[in-house]
Amino acid sequence: MRRRNYYGSRRRRRGGGGWILFLLFLLIAGGVAGYVWYSPKFERIAPSVELPGTRYWNPKKAIEIRVRDNHALGNYRVFLTDGVKRIRLASGTFVEGLKEARIPVTISEKVELDPRRTPWTLQVEVTDRSLWNFGKGNRSFATSKILVDRTPPVLGVLAKSPSIVRGGSALLIFQARDAHLKSVKVHAGGRNWIPIPYKEKGSYVTLLAWPFRNPGFRVEIVAEDLAGNRSVLRVPFETINRKYRQSWIQLSDRFLNGKIAEIASQYPEIAKIHDPLKRFKAVNEDLRKKNEALIHRYSSKVSPVDFDRWRLKAFYPLKHAKRVADFGTERHYYYKDRNVEVSRSYHMGYDLASTRNAPIFSSNSGTVVFASYNGIYGNMPIIDHGLGLYTLYGHCSSLLVAKGDRVRAEEIIAKTGKTGLALGDHLHFGVLVQGTEVLPMDWMKANWIKSHIDQVFKRADRIIASQKGSR
Repeated sequence: MRRRNYYGSRRRRRGGGGWILFLLFLLIAGGVAGYVWYSPKFERIAPSVELPGTRYWNPKKAIEIRVRDNHALGNYRVFLTDGVKRIRLASGTFVEGLKEARIPVTISEKVELDPRRTPWTLQVEVTDRSLWNFGKGNRSFATSKILVDRTPPVLGVLAKSPSIVRGGSALLIFQARDAHLKSVKVHAGGRNWIPIPYKEKGSYVTLLAWPFRNPGFRVEIVAEDLAGNRSVLRVPFETINRKYRQSWIQLSDRFLNGKIAEIASQYPEIAKIHDPLKRFKAVNEDLRKKNEALIHRYSSKVSPVDFDRWRLKAFYPLKHAKRVADFGTERHYYYKDRNVEVSRSYHMGYDLASTRNAPIFSSNSGTVVFASYNGIYGNMPIIDHGLGLYTLYGHCSSLLVAKGDRVRAEEIIAKTGKTGLALGDHLHFGVLVQGTEVLPMDWMKANWIKSHIDQVFKRADRIIASQKGSR
């Protein structure tokens, strides 16, 4: 009986120890689980991958893949597949502790995939440095379509003006065809000219100019598609190198202390200049530069037009007028000694004079984009006639239109005067193409408009019609 009690007590003691060990195991396991669950080393947030949904293949431009992780980035692999074959483009390990990175990937021209199996698929795999998933970390996948396009845009000239004079204008109509066209521009005379769509898809038209102070003139059409393929087409033009006059003008005390002092008084930064010659230089150069910058800003936009109705008549803004100053003249100002130049400027329009306060006409319809006082130009309206063509009317005594007005052909818009830097009553008439001053006389001749503008449209329309008929 004692033996049974003895062994029974031993069993009870052994059983109690087991429960203690089991509880101890649960505590340790719970602690480990809690540590794993809450420790940053075992975080469970997968990295993020920023990748464009669709990209055009361009061997010269890298595809930038942006990756982020809340703790630390680990490894990456980048693959490219055409659906049959799969190649590795890049792989590596991020610097320890790095949370953000950019992976530039370039697809070589020699990539051994079938371009006919377009689109290809770019596959990106990124892991972090978490100890989760048995030390393998969190993993993210992302894909992007790569459209294969090796064909550059196709360019061709439909029609153009027969010639262009230095300081003059021309019209160019052309085609730029590409399924994925990104941009098209015309480079000429040292700047880019904005073309706008013409009647047929893939056709474009632009007015361009040869700035009169540029000695040479070269025209190129430049087109680029979304894949980065680029085409350049040289457009030959017959060029006429017109020469422009120079004139020497003597400054008088009456002019310096009268008109110049009057203009200077409106501008505090110039009014404080007491030396009459320095004050004139500030008006003739600094103020002129600001005034012309305003003109260029208001005349740079290329407004669309209805090409079936857009017809221009010769500009004749002042009836029975006499031309008293030419476009493009380089003016040299001196005080007493002709060999000592005080200032220099260029005349950017035609000066026309008839009678005092004579009516000024808008020979063609358009929209008034500016009608206010503009320094040396005085009261001045600017009219947008569409396609980047603008006309300017300076020194007016009064304005009969306001900004935003739609004017009709032959409507009276202002009256001549001598506001601004003008001594006698006259009109300063200017013509601009996309913000560049051009020779007004071209646009004042009906024959020039017919041969350089109207007939160009007609030739382009005939070619477009024949292309439609051959489809």
